[in-house]
Amino acid sequence: MTTPGPSTARRKPPHVLAHTPFRKLWTAMSVCSLGDWLNIIALTALAGNLTAGQGYTTQSLAIGGVFVAKMLPAVLLGPVAGAFADRFDRRLTMFTCDLLRFALILSIPLVLSLTSVGNYQWVIIATLLVECVNLFWVPAKDATVPNLVPKDRLESANQLNLLVTYGTAPVAALLFAVLSVADDALGRFIPYFSGRDTYLALFINAVAYLVSAVIVFTLKEIRRVPSGDIVISTPSVLRQIVEGWRFVGGNRAIRGLIIGMLGAFAAGGAVVGVAKIYVGALGGGDAAYGVVFGAVFLGMAGGMFFGPRLLRELSRPRLFGLSIIVAGLVLAAVAVVHNLVIVVMLTVVLGACAGTAWIIGYTMIGLDVEDGLRGRTFSFLQSLARVTLLLVVAVAPTLAGLFGRHLVRVRGETVYQFDGSNLVLLVGGLLATVVGFLALRQMDDRRGVPILTDLLAAVRGERFVPEVAEQPRGMFIAFEGGEGSGKTTQSRLLAIWLRDQGYDVVQTREPGSTKVGMRLRAILLDAVHQGLSARSEALLYAADRAEHVEKVIRPALHRGSMVVCDRYVDSSLAYQGAGRSLKKEDVAKVNEWATGGLVPDLTVLIDTPPSIGLTRLGGAADRIESEPLEFHERVRREFRALAAAHPDRYLVVDGTLDQRVISEIVHDRVREILPDPVPREAEDATSTIPVIHD
Repeated sequence: MTTPGPSTARRKPPHVLAHTPFRKLWTAMSVCSLGDWLNIIALTALAGNLTAGQGYTTQSLAIGGVFVAKMLPAVLLGPVAGAFADRFDRRLTMFTCDLLRFALILSIPLVLSLTSVGNYQWVIIATLLVECVNLFWVPAKDATVPNLVPKDRLESANQLNLLVTYGTAPVAALLFAVLSVADDALGRFIPYFSGRDTYLALFINAVAYLVSAVIVFTLKEIRRVPSGDIVISTPSVLRQIVEGWRFVGGNRAIRGLIIGMLGAFAAGGAVVGVAKIYVGALGGGDAAYGVVFGAVFLGMAGGMFFGPRLLRELSRPRLFGLSIIVAGLVLAAVAVVHNLVIVVMLTVVLGACAGTAWIIGYTMIGLDVEDGLRGRTFSFLQSLARVTLLLVVAVAPTLAGLFGRHLVRVRGETVYQFDGSNLVLLVGGLLATVVGFLALRQMDDRRGVPILTDLLAAVRGERFVPEVAEQPRGMFIAFEGGEGSGKTTQSRLLAIWLRDQGYDVVQTREPGSTKVGMRLRAILLDAVHQGLSARSEALLYAADRAEHVEKVIRPALHRGSMVVCDRYVDSSLAYQGAGRSLKKEDVAKVNEWATGGLVPDLTVLIDTPPSIGLTRLGGAADRIESEPLEFHERVRREFRALAAAHPDRYLVVDGTLDQRVISEIVHDRVREILPDPVPREAEDATSTIPVIHD
């Protein structure tokens, strides 16, 4: 006989990197991404070094030219490259692109070392060609990923792709800083590297593309697109922008998001665009440039991860707008500070603010835009971001170069230097601040709540809840008492009397005055549910009360009506607190939360001994009425204790008195608190009202 073993637990699906083909492709992507970032830093540094002796303006324009050469192909030729990737063998496309990038990057230091004529021109030409090649590699890679991983792991694969796309930026910046220092040391032993800054970084950059080519070549799993596959053409960037604005331009909140995200993107782009010449003006070399470049992306990564977590209680739209405003102010501070260490620290803060705004913006678009428009919205945003970045990195160095360098002298001594890079950063900071204010104005979801107060509360880990301004309201009168006390009759008599005096009256009861409450009442009072636990009973009463207050009582009070309610919170304190022996503090707390702290202006307690009240009941007893006498005695004692603790709010009336006498006592007390006192002569006779016991 075989003994069955323990049931096998469901295995956790393997990590996406456990799939060997995808792991190889991801490794190639990581190496290429590192090479791409190293390429940006090295080429802009090289352009600055090549034109260092030709004046500040020429150097600024040279660096701007590299950025334009890197961004322009993506804007103009993206759709053509995407269509190419859909029609040709993807592995061969990626392998060929990697070899071409290797050759082009390797050619830059080789050509520069062989000739001194047209050096900068070849840097621009090679940069343009490399970016054109990139346009064919990226779509082929994107189209390959879904074929290498299971469909249920595709999201994880895409997350890893984003990680290496942006996460390698600070690594590349650190690597460039290290290689810049190594360049100087290596030049002492190898004459070729002497005085040739950035050459070592370019050689490493070329090797990265060669390594990627080798890895891609071994990926036999990458297939050519079958002839029957559907090819989807990609519209041009400008067309995506025009069409995308039709979908987002009419939505105020999404419009604010787009404006804010582009502002954050432009602020970071302004730093990157003039970082090389600004660091040079501060006395830093290529290593310092690499540190500043990496600080932007290191801060962005930190902002994306920690920003929303540090201020959880601050509303996302407000955190979004404030992040951009702070980023703008920090950028303005970077513009006027002439200390490299402080600039690096401020750049990290700048990146953190931009990263926080970017991740919140992406999240809010994912949540707020309907599914049918979400893809087009993201496409529009990405296309607009490309164009914005192209304009910023092109205009920033150009504007810096045209402005030139100016010295502030006092008594013949230079006390301050303000050049074009300072101007660009200052203007960028002010524009980002204005954009942040515009985004906050468009999106603010807590208007009327002071932002500083809200922010300080969020820093303490709390959410600021403003005190609700007193609105014109009516009066709230609750009737309490045990079973058969006569409270239901007296609440009806009071409602009739108030109507006769010209008041708008809402007469209601608990439980059961809402659609939800009617179902809860059936559960709470039906004798069939005898097994209901005390805690469940207390929570069900609180649920009925929350719905009652939200849907009936508060709206009536805000209209200025008189609300007369048969039972309220004190019934739970008496029945579930004392009667069911639950902690009074727990019952009070859950009911305070359920009602939002709404307290009656007057609570009328019809105090009737249970031995008398229970005899007044007619028909079959419900679940509460059928409780033993000791239960009802505890309830009565608690009601009396509550009245003794709050004498100003309570009116206690002997329930054994004649109905008319009780009504007169109640009317006299209510008359005292009415906004327009009712003269005694105005009372209508109520003795003809039939007696209806609870």
